[in-house]
Amino acid sequence: MITVRAKALGFDETRLAGVTRSIQSDIDAERYDGAVLCVTHHGEVVAQEAIGYAERSSRTEMKDDSVFFSMSIAKQFTVAVVLNRVERGDLSLTMKVADVIPEFAARGKGKVTLHQMLTHTAGLMFGVPPLDITQLGDLAAVVQATCNLPPDSAAGQQVQYSAIVAHAVMAEMVRRVEGGERSYRAILAEDLFEPLGMGDTALGKRKDLAERMCPVVARDTRRGMFEPEMLEALGAMLGPDWEIPAGGCLTTAADLTVFANMLRNGGEWNGARILSPAMIDLATRNHTGDEPNRMWSYTVEMRGWDPFPAVLGLGFFLRGEGIFPTPFGTLASPRTFGGLGAGSNLFWVDPERDLTLVFLSTGLLEESYNCDRLQRISDSVLAAAVR
Repeated sequence: MITVRAKALGFDETRLAGVTRSIQSDIDAERYDGAVLCVTHHGEVVAQEAIGYAERSSRTEMKDDSVFFSMSIAKQFTVAVVLNRVERGDLSLTMKVADVIPEFAARGKGKVTLHQMLTHTAGLMFGVPPLDITQLGDLAAVVQATCNLPPDSAAGQQVQYSAIVAHAVMAEMVRRVEGGERSYRAILAEDLFEPLGMGDTALGKRKDLAERMCPVVARDTRRGMFEPEMLEALGAMLGPDWEIPAGGCLTTAADLTVFANMLRNGGEWNGARILSPAMIDLATRNHTGDEPNRMWSYTVEMRGWDPFPAVLGLGFFLRGEGIFPTPFGTLASPRTFGGLGAGSNLFWVDPERDLTLVFLSTGLLEESYNCDRLQRISDSVLAAAVR
């Protein structure tokens, strides 16, 4: 649905309609199953469209309020709470993690800082800790396992994306500085989702959301950054009490659009102030320079890609300068920032254009091919913004 305000908000309606047709064409070709797209400009909805299937096998149609497994977009929810605690003075970017979690200092990790955790330069492992997959929803178990692990590399030396463990540790830091009485699930709900009016977002498979949740199915089973079987298993096993701060949230396009607009609007939305403009400005600057992100190393052989800069802020991916693979689109302004969910999901904020995009999909793609898809969609949306 392209809103009647699209033209007044500076969008070419024909080009916007072309974005939907392109997505529908891919779904018809069974490249993936379905999607919900939402574009806003100056905080107003320009286009929102449910396309294809929530579940192809049962021919269940996608709806605007379909619920998605957020994958790693849960990281940005966690980052917002962590940065909020920095603003409150409970945490600081320069503090050592071990100042809050003493046992984290084991195996040579005593000097790792919160800043390094947020920028994926702490030297922590990319993959899952040595636990049974059924324990990944146990925050205490993941934190303990992480504390007992040696680093993969020296802190501050390289960018190594941490898929699970870094955000589990940061979530535990948030818990401990307030006394450890509340679960992390309650902290996210009470301090982020409820104030913003994100009623369809939760950590864990909340019962009312589970009924509308799109199943996690891989349509592209090529081996890449993540194993499709593990992602499917996580989606199926996710329980109401599971706490995976790096990737265990359910959400909708409407709720994720609220979160994106809070960030676009300088940290406030629906009368709730989560962050300050100063913090968002700092968090969305390039903190990793020209260093590549090692999680993309496999694409050198698999796709023939040249290494490219990670361009990471404080817990956010950035567009940056130059021409290289980017899910935010090559047309996006350099300070564009946002988050990604493995093989499926995206949100970004282009502060120069005062524009946001949310794209949530079913039918997982291998991550580099997902990047290709998101880059095309993002560029097409940006090209439709003609004023």
